[in-house]
Amino acid sequence: MLDKTLVSPLMSYNYAASFYISTRDVVTATPNIAHLNLNSLSQNATKGTLTSSFSCKKWLLRSTLQIENMISTEEDKKTWQDCREALYAFNFSVEEADKILGKAYGQIHSPYWGEERKKVVPKIDIVKEILDYLRSLSLSDDDLCKVLKKFPEVLGCNLDDEIKTNVQLLEKEWGIKGKSLRNLLLRNPKVLGYNVDCKGDCMAQCTRCWVRF
Repeated sequence: MLDKTLVSPLMSYNYAASFYISTRDVVTATPNIAHLNLNSLSQNATKGTLTSSFSCKKWLLRSTLQIENMISTEEDKKTWQDCREALYAFNFSVEEADKILGKAYGQIHSPYWGEERKKVVPKIDIVKEILDYLRSLSLSDDDLCKVLKKFPEVLGCNLDDEIKTNVQLLEKEWGIKGKSLRNLLLRNPKVLGYNVDCKGDCMAQCTRCWVRF
């Protein structure tokens, strides 16, 4: 029985030696594999970023051309250009300004409006009035740039019935004003456009409902 259970010292040494060699080979090989994988991932990530950036620019250019084709009269083209220039103060390109105005005024489809928004040409005095009011809420031009990127549709909201009413409601009901209001608008500018409150009984206007607040 003893002969069957004991392992000779020589066998133990050979086993240990082979284990040591195998482990060393794996350890030295691993960095090479990791290096190759990281290089591959880095290259793929770079390609993905370039592709995404190219697709975005291509989409913006296509949207600009689409809008220009929709605006027929010279008067409307001049009005659109005036509204574009009002957005240049926030360092938006022509394409970015067109995207913002297009989403705000129905030229580009936006889930925010659903199917209710008709395609119209914005009025420069309305656009300026909304921008001036937003500035009065302690929003800097950098802040407004972020707000317009997150919620371009704000330029298509009614200033008195929606934007001002909602700001007043935020202060009256929740005491949100000043710096707290600024922080809220940077985080969730869509609150400026809420105009329904389903109170849990869905009205199929979720993108504009206070239940999201």
